[in-house]
Amino acid sequence: MKRRLFVASSLAALGLTGCGPIKAGLSDPNGPVYKLLGTAQGLNLAVIGTHGMAREYTDADIDRDFRLESLDTPSDATYAALRKDDFRSYVMPVDGLVDRPQTFTLAHLRAIPQRTQITRHDCVEGWSQIGKWSGVPLATILAMVQPKPEARYVIFSCFDKDESGTQFYGSIDLHQAAHPQSLLSLDLNDKPLDPDHGAPVRLKVPIQLGYKSSKWVRKITLASTFKNLGGGNGGYWEDNGYAWYAGI
Repeated sequence: MKRRLFVASSLAALGLTGCGPIKAGLSDPNGPVYKLLGTAQGLNLAVIGTHGMAREYTDADIDRDFRLESLDTPSDATYAALRKDDFRSYVMPVDGLVDRPQTFTLAHLRAIPQRTQITRHDCVEGWSQIGKWSGVPLATILAMVQPKPEARYVIFSCFDKDESGTQFYGSIDLHQAAHPQSLLSLDLNDKPLDPDHGAPVRLKVPIQLGYKSSKWVRKITLASTFKNLGGGNGGYWEDNGYAWYAGI
């Protein structure tokens, strides 16, 4: 609650009410937007950490018409081919600093014991909705691939691209990945994910703001650092000025 009040009051003071003004403010890396996001990140890590549980709701609370967010749905030939065969040819490698690298098909992922949770998705744009998410706990995948002792981060490479052709990438640390509510989500509101919502696999981390829940996951890599990822800040949005840890 303290963090919410801090961020809300700070954004109001800066006159920032949505992504458009925030993106405009990111043109100056020494300006107030960067300073605000950096301060909020410190507060997140110091006060909230990665061990709290997001509130879970009931079926009566679900928003059935779940909004869209993030970059445009992929439209390249690779993703189009996957859509054409209902993602039967989808494969998701999990490699890097692991003892047992593996490749998962969608059928394989669905055969793993699933978790279902009804949680709120909080977008950095200022809106929230409640969705019913089902999928594989990320902790289960980690247990299967057995991270090496030096592994610290879980990096997600995705199918979506921005207007310049830059592929989306994101990361969380192993503590967040092992959180019981961190899912590789396959279903939303009792139906398989549709392409606009991240099919066939999207990350769902309800203890953080929505931009940390990477959509259209193509590959997962465990690493000791994210300094060689993009601009070195841990993710696509982070390279555009957002906080790496965005706890709620």
